[in-house]
Parts: sequence; C-alpha cells; structure tokens
Amino acid sequence: GNGSGPNYRSGVSTNGEIAVNIGGVRVVLLGDVINRYPESRLAELLTCSSQNYEGILSLCDDFDKGRKEFYFDRDPDAFKCIIDVYYFDEIHIKNGICPICFIKEMEFWKIDPSVLDECCKSYLSEKEEELNEISSKVRIILEDLEVERCVTRSQKCQRFLWRLMEKPGSSLAARVIAIASFLAVLVSAVVMCVGTIPELQVTNGDGKLVEHPILEAIETVCMLWFTAEYVLRLASSPKKIHFALSFMNVIDFMAIMPFYVVLSLTYLGTTSMMELANVQQAVQALLRIARIFKLARHSAGLQTLTYALKKSLKELGLLLMYMGVGIFVFSALAYTLEQSHPETLFKSIPHSFWWAIITMTTVGYGDIYPKTTLGKCNAAVSFLCGVIAIALPIHPIINNFVIFYNKQKVLEIAAKREVELMEMKSSPETERRRSSGETRKSVPSFAYRLI
Repeated sequence: GNGSGPNYRSGVSTNGEIAVNIGGVRVVLLGDVINRYPESRLAELLTCSSQNYEGILSLCDDFDKGRKEFYFDRDPDAFKCIIDVYYFDEIHIKNGICPICFIKEMEFWKIDPSVLDECCKSYLSEKEEELNEISSKVRIILEDLEVERCVTRSQKCQRFLWRLMEKPGSSLAARVIAIASFLAVLVSAVVMCVGTIPELQVTNGDGKLVEHPILEAIETVCMLWFTAEYVLRLASSPKKIHFALSFMNVIDFMAIMPFYVVLSLTYLGTTSMMELANVQQAVQALLRIARIFKLARHSAGLQTLTYALKKSLKELGLLLMYMGVGIFVFSALAYTLEQSHPETLFKSIPHSFWWAIITMTTVGYGDIYPKTTLGKCNAAVSFLCGVIAIALPIHPIINNFVIFYNKQKVLEIAAKREVELMEMKSSPETERRRSSGETRKSVPSFAYRLI
C-alpha cells in the first residue's frame, strides 16, 4: 500500500507493513497507517515480536512465519469496512451486513464504535430496538411456557389467573374472558348513548328525566364485571405498582370509582352529599366516555394507531402550526374586507376565527359567511390553503402506521420462530435428561443469553 488505501495483493510483506488474511482475502497495510489506532488488534500485532509465538496466536487464529502473514477466520466483507477507519477516521456499514454482527466485528478488532458514521448509528439503534422487541416477546412466550418456576400452589394460582386475565391466546377460557370484556365495554358504551334518548327515559320523584331502570341495571352489571376484572388482574399481577400506575389501568380505576362514590352518597342521602353526587355523576359520565379506550387493550389495530400518532407528533405539530397561521391570517382578512358591508357577520377578528376554522377544514356550516366579492375570494383562497395544509402531513402519518403495523407482524413471526428454534435445539438435551431419569424441564441457557 502507498498510504492512500488498502493494498489487496499477494506476496510477502516488507518492513513497516503487516499482511493479514481475512477469510481468504489477503490485505497488506502500512505500519504508519495502523498506528493511527494504537489500541486496535492490528496495531498490537504490528508491535508484537515475531519470536513471541504465543502472544501472536492470542491475537490471531494462525501465523505463517515464513510469509509473515496473520490469518483470521473472520468476515472479509466486514473487515473491508473496518479498515476504512485507518484511512478516513470513520466507518460505514455496507448493505447486506448485519449491524449487530458488525459491532461484534468492531469489538474483535478493538475499534471504538464511536467512529461509526451518524447514519449508521441511527440504523444500528433501530436494529437494536427491533432485537429488544423480539427479545421481550420471546421472554413473554418463555414465561408462559416455563410454569415450573412457580413452586408453591399460590404462585401457580397467581400465574394461572394472570394468564387467564391477560393472555387471551393462552387458553380457550382466557379467550372467552377477553371477548366478554370486549363486549362489556361495547354494551356499556351503547347503554350510555341509548340512555340519553328522551323517549327511553323515565321521570323521577322530582319530575326530572332520568335513565331507565333497565339501562341502569345493565350498567350496574357492566360495572360489577369491570370491578371484578380489575381486582383479579391486580391480584394476579407480578408487578402490582407498575400495574396500578399503567395509563390504561388508571383509566379503568377512574372509570370504576365514581360509580361506587355515587352509590354510597346516594345511599347516605343528605342534601350536600347529593349535590356532590351530581358532580360525581358528571365525572362518571366523562369517564364512561373514556372507558372506550379500554378497547385498545384488546385491539392491535388501535395500539398501532396510537403508536403511529406518537411517531407523527412532529407532522401533527406542523399541521397545527399551518392551520393556526392560516386561521389568523384569513380571519383577519375576512374581518377587514367584510367591514364595508352593512350587514356583515364578522363582528371581530376573534369572532372570525370560527369562520376560518370551519372554512379551512372544508366543513362550512354556513352560520357565518362573507357577503362582499373580496370576502368571497378570500374564502376561496382560505379553503384551498386548508386542503393543502391538511393533505401535506397525511402521507407521513399513514406511512408511520403502515411501517409499524408491518414491523409488528414481522416481529411476532420472528419471536415465534426464535422460540421454535430454541425448542428444536433443546430437544436433544431434553431427551438426554429423560433417558437419565431427570424429569424437570428447563429453558436452555442460550435463550437467556439471547434475551
């Protein structure tokens, strides 16, 4: 090599050079180039005495003293990327190379991962997140399979109850409970809507329309179901504090508690307490609406949509910014242009905000509308700009949804295949244990190294 790059040639290396053979590919590197990273494996080989045969073998797989060539049973494609650091002070991971395996190659050659280019670091972090997700899914599957860890009867009961309430795919009974919980949420939502129809309401002793007793009874049954479900899930949870502080579980708790508060205050029956009960009923109505979010626990589609919206906060922020600027500009123009008309509907700029919102979103209720020619032109431009502003961030949001949905499907398949591979690899060990009289099953140790 002449210092401008690696020299892929055959022949014996001369003084100041080092010849390495990586999986059949021979590379000659200059000593001054290698010494740019003195802590790397190649720099250690360069400084290692040729008489110190044991020291050399501790750094490489084999050594040809006559050719002064070091042999490594490593990936030559990965090495071609790694030697770039000696010449360009940075490394790019080429297409087709597993980033996780590449990091192990960098560790072998004793190159700091910080030299990776920023684009490769982001790609690597994305792959690590995917592996962590697969590992977590594998861990969950293994925990469901490894029932032997539950030693006492209470632990077995707790684990059985947890799988019954939280793992719909673990058994037919668990699936039935999940479907019943799903239907209870839907029935509660339907009862809440139907209970507001005046024809289905009844008059109480004070002459006020209240919910029909049958609907109240159905709602009570649903609340008892939600209560039993929450208590059983909390009792069987292995991490009760984490369970209680989870967002969806907080929603469940807040949707249940007002029912019992109102029930207790109604039973006590004092005037001040009844006023407080009315407040509690209002709160309960809001939380009954929020109860529909319980469906997200049973729907992968809703979970995917929630994640897509989280990943699209930047796009949603841009949408709100575009709409906010447009609303301010077009409402101010509409107010100014419409003042020449004696019967103007635009009383002030803040009053015009409502017109700008319904116009830019193409809703157009018609309660406020321009009457001058210039005002109508302003309205035309405003709804055209509104269509453009709404359409721009839609594609990134849809793209995030599709990417995450497909990714989740791939990760589910990968986790199941990983578990199947573990079972295949552990089956000979299981047969050996059975033949030797050992009946206790265990998860292979490499599975824990994986996760």
